[in-house]
Parts: sequence; C-alpha cells; structure tokens
Amino acid sequence: MSIRIDDALGIHAHTLNLRVQRSEILASNLANEDTPGFQARDIDFSAEMRRLESGFSTTPGVATELLYRVPTQPSLDGNTVELSVEQAAFSKNAMDFQTSLTFLNMKFRGLKQAIEGR
Repeated sequence: MSIRIDDALGIHAHTLNLRVQRSEILASNLANEDTPGFQARDIDFSAEMRRLESGFSTTPGVATELLYRVPTQPSLDGNTVELSVEQAAFSKNAMDFQTSLTFLNMKFRGLKQAIEGR
C-alpha cells in the first residue's frame, strides 16, 4: 500500500509555504521603510487558507493575492510602512511559522513510526 505524501501531511505543508511567502513580503516592507512612495503589502492569511481548503489550491512558489496596508499615520513622502506594525506582524508570523513546523514534524514522526511498525 502506498502513501500519498500530500494526503499524509494535510494542510500543514501548504500552511508552511504561505508563511514563507508572508515572511518575504513583510521583510520587503521592513527593508523599504525609508523608501519614498513605497506601499506596504501583505496577504490575508486566513482568506488564503480558506481558499486552499475549498479546493482552489495555489501552486507552490506562486504569489498569492497581495493587499495594500492602510497606514494609521500616512507619511509626507507617500511611504505606508509603519515600523512597529511591520515588526509585530513579522514576529507573529515567525512564531506561527514555528508552530506550523512543529505540526509538520509531528506528522513526519507519526509517519516514521507507522513505517517502522511501532
């Protein structure tokens, strides 16, 4: 009997991929904090997960729909990056990434035990 790795891992692999994409977007926002006219972007993680669960899966490596972040205090140079907001979002995403990685490790551990017959 063969095991389909996608079925065995469930949504966790897709979650990890979305977390990586979001980290790259948030890192870009932080890197462009002082760039005049830069528009901060983000993804709606929960909407993307709902889309994945409903069967409209995204291909790994393909960017999801990017949204513009609306600043609470717009700057005169048109830059919408707010350092504290971006740092908080990046930190939360990093913690959520670790959680997703932990779930994935537990899945792999369970598969290994099943293969070994324990």
